[in-house]
Amino acid sequence: MKKYFIKRLFRSLLTLFIVITAVFLLMRMMPEEGYFGEFGTDKLDEMQKEAILENMGLRDPIHIQLKNFYLGLFKGDLGKSLVYRPNIPIREIISKKVPYSLWFGLVALLISLISGLYMGIAMAREKNKLTDKLGTTYIVFIRAVPAVVYYLFIQIYITSLLKLPILFDIDEPTSWIIPAISMSLGSIAGYAMWMRRYMVDELSKDYIKLARAKGLGNKKIMLKHVMRNAFVPMAQYLPASILFTISGSIYIESLFSIPGMGGLLVDAIQLQDNNLVQALVLIYSSVGIIGLFLGDVLMALIDPRIKLQKHGGGR
Repeated sequence: MKKYFIKRLFRSLLTLFIVITAVFLLMRMMPEEGYFGEFGTDKLDEMQKEAILENMGLRDPIHIQLKNFYLGLFKGDLGKSLVYRPNIPIREIISKKVPYSLWFGLVALLISLISGLYMGIAMAREKNKLTDKLGTTYIVFIRAVPAVVYYLFIQIYITSLLKLPILFDIDEPTSWIIPAISMSLGSIAGYAMWMRRYMVDELSKDYIKLARAKGLGNKKIMLKHVMRNAFVPMAQYLPASILFTISGSIYIESLFSIPGMGGLLVDAIQLQDNNLVQALVLIYSSVGIIGLFLGDVLMALIDPRIKLQKHGGGR
């Protein structure tokens, strides 16, 4: 287990290094107008533009820029905003956005985990019956219809039907309900789909038939064997799903005017604030890689039969 942990940690760190480097290089290929911030390009002549770029180190050789970037990153320095809030440290901007994304993410996560897993279990137990068909209809709808369609439908019609605010207001708790539920809809479908699939696979295995032949009750079989074993493959994706949910939904936060991390990324892109975009993309990339690493470790901890290190870490 120790070998496996070290190997996965090394691979995750290597992947993180590659992703961060790739994002850095791609951002350097973006139009330079995004670095002039509040000055804009119309108010500056060529000499002033060059002076600003040189002062920011953007005229240094690319390997020097990359070295300076990593040195700042190790110190926790993500740079300063250029347009969104000129000359304000990005770390300070993000720290004020995280609580909103964290609250909505945790609530949405709680809703999706409870609802999704329960739905998947109910569908597996009632396979091919009404419960299973209704659950399948919901999953197909969520997977097939673009999220923007049902998000807008919820915002326009459901809020009106339930007499709830259409936009987020920190002083109005009822305005928090619809965004939290909307944020959980996709995860509910995902958890339900995978839980049903794994439980149905487990129910068809020989050890379940043997347990029934020995006289074990259906409830005991489901709790002690089926659900436990079905949860093992799902565990790999839970940390990534949790971290992404907590990080904030880009579209939901923008749609409901929630001042969180997701809406911040949309604003940064629209304003062409290159430094802020770079920092946020790095954060989201890091969250994904950390989530996958934790998922692999959690899966190995839950199921001691997994010995991935003997097979080169392959899945």
